[in-house]
Amino acid sequence: MTRVDVLTAGETMMALRATGPVRLGSGFTAGIAGAESNVAIGLGRLGHTTAWAGRVGSDEAGHLITRTLRAEGVDASAVHRDTAAPTGLIMFEQRLPDVTRVHYLRAGSAGSRLCREDVEALPFEPRIVHITGITPALGPSCRDAVTALCRLARARNAQISLDVNHRPRLWSRAAAAEALAPLAAAADRVIASPDELTLLGDGKPDAIAAQLLDGGAAEVVVKNGDEARSYTADGAHAVPAHRVDLVDSIGAGDAFAAGYLSGLLDGLDVEARLRRAHSAGAFAVQTRGDWEGLPYRDELDLIGLPEGAALR
Repeated sequence: MTRVDVLTAGETMMALRATGPVRLGSGFTAGIAGAESNVAIGLGRLGHTTAWAGRVGSDEAGHLITRTLRAEGVDASAVHRDTAAPTGLIMFEQRLPDVTRVHYLRAGSAGSRLCREDVEALPFEPRIVHITGITPALGPSCRDAVTALCRLARARNAQISLDVNHRPRLWSRAAAAEALAPLAAAADRVIASPDELTLLGDGKPDAIAAQLLDGGAAEVVVKNGDEARSYTADGAHAVPAHRVDLVDSIGAGDAFAAGYLSGLLDGLDVEARLRRAHSAGAFAVQTRGDWEGLPYRDELDLIGLPEGAALR
């Protein structure tokens, strides 16, 4: 068994970012994107050991994904190379300064074929298993895989972290609520926006958070634009977000999750965890790309420097 701080699994795709309108024959820059792998990369940059499991095609896009993860220090030794399906593709097209269109080519992808057998015997002993609401939306086998990953977490005494991360284009609210409710009930830490939280219970965020805490969760974190609020048995704590100039909001939630889990692993108190989460998110939204702008541990304090500061 390999000890890691965080184990996660899901679909990572080849990402193409258009340099102009796609229909006019835009050029592209290539990279990778995936909620769970974004979190793994973010945690790795903050000094933690991480592993990502999933399926990629036996193609150049699959090689790009595993190569990039390894270059970022993520353990990709358990990645399954699927010879019967291609690696999924995602295209980003920024049509206005603050509007990005996202196009998916993932139907029948290798990542969508993740299954229970891929994760139930993973050779890792994690402190935290991190899951999102995206993977179970990809199909029944992916839902089975996430459930199996939760069982693995319990068998190996790991905490379970759930980022609800609802994607309306993947499934309806009713289907999402049905699938995510048991995952939330199993989770120790739940991260959601106020709207996402309503998938997990009835009432206002305070009431739903209380329901989750009563059901066994240790903490519920609610992101609400300009602040984040943490609910624990000791009460609620709110921390405002940093005011920054938005460049690209894609990946901000994953960066927040990585910063929060980093603080949890380091034993920080509730408010310090939220501050680190906000710092990671602030770095992410000021750089184009899903994960490219995520901070390293020695950069976290840069967010607090005055405008125009030069480090000489």
